[in-house]
Amino acid sequence: MSAQSTQKPITVVQVGLGGFGRNWYQTKIAPSPDVEVVGFVDLSADSLGLLREQTGVLESRCYSDVETAIKEQSPDALIVTASLPGHLPAAYAGIHARKHVLMEKPFAPSVAEAREITGAARSAGTILMISQNYRYFPAPLRAREIVLSREFGELAVIHVDFRRDHTTYSAQRERHYNLVHPLLADMSIHHFDLMRMITGENAKRVRATTWNPPWSHYKDPPAAQLLVEMDGGLLITYRGSWISPGPITPWAGEWRMEFEKAEVSWQSRADDSGSDDELRVRPVPSADGSKAEPIEYSERLPGLDATDRAGSLAEFVRCIRTGAEPQTTAAANIGSIGLTYA
Repeated sequence: MSAQSTQKPITVVQVGLGGFGRNWYQTKIAPSPDVEVVGFVDLSADSLGLLREQTGVLESRCYSDVETAIKEQSPDALIVTASLPGHLPAAYAGIHARKHVLMEKPFAPSVAEAREITGAARSAGTILMISQNYRYFPAPLRAREIVLSREFGELAVIHVDFRRDHTTYSAQRERHYNLVHPLLADMSIHHFDLMRMITGENAKRVRATTWNPPWSHYKDPPAAQLLVEMDGGLLITYRGSWISPGPITPWAGEWRMEFEKAEVSWQSRADDSGSDDELRVRPVPSADGSKAEPIEYSERLPGLDATDRAGSLAEFVRCIRTGAEPQTTAAANIGSIGLTYA
């Protein structure tokens, strides 16, 4: 049990109880001793009905509008797990009521609207945090440490690959097939956010090509190739696909980082959510030629108290209790949605 669990739980209203929202509640929020949900909001009576059926929550805690839920339950915060159209209305309702807000990505449909709500949260003095949950894993945290410490010298280039094989039609993915830019906006934003976290820089320029094969079930392109130039001139190549027949990668992708003195490769967020995080180092041969071939080795990665969305939730609770600023405030996350929309 965490040290935080000895304190009074943070009370929250959760907004958005579709399949993803119900999963958020059942696997991350309900098990947390640091959070108590006092209200559930969804426009769909069917979604709320499924929530009650699956979890046994009381009908008196279910609402069709967030303003009423806030007024009647007076929570400390909102957790917004709705789809993108519901993000800003719910967040603004929370901010206007001086409530802290944890929201899913991408948190706004445009950079301009992202800046507007960021300003509103700042004026209200409330936390507006984005759940960039891929940050809360051992491998990317260690990769960031290697970059910042320069223990292998200067970083020259990063190559990132993400592959999933959704070539066969699935009725369960019907909603996903109709998303606008399903790869870039729904998936690659995680990888773009990791690029910024690991390098400590924002993207300056991006060149992208997307495509949608004739046999694809997606309405918009599910595959892309990018060349990203960061503020300091670092180049990052990115290849991503929802419909690759190749071997699937972990959700955070496969990363190869070329330093002056070594290549560092890593992968993160496997299907079992983190136990298979891996980081390997392949040093360059010594200058005197005593090592004809580099010897690759794996690093033992430290464990984390909370990973994935549980990590986001724990960070949100900690910052509410201490007054600290989350690493993924909406203001800090504008660079990630900016790269996504670019």
